[in-house]
Amino acid sequence: MRNIIDASKLDLNETIVNIRRVAKTVKGGKNMRFSVTVVVGDKNGYVGVGLGKAQEIPEAVRKATEDAKKNLIYVPTVGTTIPHRNVGVFGAGRVILMPAAQGTGVIAGSSARTVLEAAGIKDVRAKSVGSDNAGNIAYATLEGLKNMMTVEKVAKLRGKSPEEILR
Repeated sequence: MRNIIDASKLDLNETIVNIRRVAKTVKGGKNMRFSVTVVVGDKNGYVGVGLGKAQEIPEAVRKATEDAKKNLIYVPTVGTTIPHRNVGVFGAGRVILMPAAQGTGVIAGSSARTVLEAAGIKDVRAKSVGSDNAGNIAYATLEGLKNMMTVEKVAKLRGKSPEEILR
């Protein structure tokens, strides 16, 4: 089940994470294309990652942006950081997300930083383990953020009050 978020109502910024030239070997030689990974976010909790492939870069970017807007998620925050420590996994890429004190800033590498900043998270630490593929790291970060839960959400799932959970 996918949460449908209307991207047209949000003021989204797009950032290109990765542009790669990919080739497919066919009977007549090699077919060259461009694969582009794009992150979109409103810096206010909404973020998405998309992948686009085409023979020209602008067309691949357009496709990737469209894909990212289809995969938007809302990230719950506690102040300027994330609610709890979490691990996002996508393929061989793993990203460990850790809450940080106010004023720490975004301590993350490559595409994990791009995704976290697009989501509007100001204080967080992230460590990528495993694959260093920029696309996999971006998707792993998104997976980690997708699984974030607030105290209110956990309390509702368990049928308790937030005060009972915090005890």
